[in-house]
Amino acid sequence: MNTKIVSCTLAALLFSADVLPQVYINTELQKVVVENQWKGKKVAFLGDSITDKNHIGTTKCYWEYLAEMLRLEAFSYGINGNQMDGLLGQAENLLKEQGDAIDAIIVFAGTNDYNAGIPLGDWYEEEYREVPLADGKTGSRRYRKPVMSNDTFRGRINRLMNYLKTNFPSKQIIVLTPLHRGFAQFGAQNVQPEEAYPNRIGVYVDEYVQVLKEAGNVWAVPVIDLNSISGLYPMNDAHVRYFHQSDTDRLHPNAEGHRRMALALMYQLQAFPSTFE
Repeated sequence: MNTKIVSCTLAALLFSADVLPQVYINTELQKVVVENQWKGKKVAFLGDSITDKNHIGTTKCYWEYLAEMLRLEAFSYGINGNQMDGLLGQAENLLKEQGDAIDAIIVFAGTNDYNAGIPLGDWYEEEYREVPLADGKTGSRRYRKPVMSNDTFRGRINRLMNYLKTNFPSKQIIVLTPLHRGFAQFGAQNVQPEEAYPNRIGVYVDEYVQVLKEAGNVWAVPVIDLNSISGLYPMNDAHVRYFHQSDTDRLHPNAEGHRRMALALMYQLQAFPSTFE
């Protein structure tokens, strides 16, 4: 009896040591490094200014930190100012450049759709169709299909996800929710109030975040709630240390903000397969 217990305990410990990721600090470079399933994987990042490799408001992006922490190979396709509809073009460029060589795709957008006042819309539209039933009979039932519209937020997500699911069927696809939004002013014609105010159509940013959470079930993709787990809260003056400028840009995280994003994402990503091949 005791022998069996000891044997099972040893087996469990050995199994745990093999499976759990190993985290260590490279003291020479002061970097967090993790041995994990993402090591060596090619990961594409689709997004807006926060993902743009031109470093908007920062000297280093979250995906660059992730590349160091998880030892993955990052490919950024993010474009400053892009809304969700712009990510479809990014995905098309990804397919042209990488083809089937990519392992995973991270989708991080939606904040610019909120700022532009894009209507939320519906996931589906319905019509009646004839459906086969038992004993050779047929009947008329409601049939739903995804709304493929560029005029609504849900429609834009549907178009993007349909493209990704069709062209990258064996790849891991993960959606990130947008960060909290503080005040930003990028000129006389580009003033963006903090998230305490709704956009021009009277919708708060929270509702766009919620739509992206829904997308996980609609399209069978994991959603990482970066809006929550990053801990970044630019409306609080104590958090300006994580953003570009306290008076004119509490929208774009600085390098320290991006590092905090990456740390939060590092642990979340270890819960998902890096590839399905």
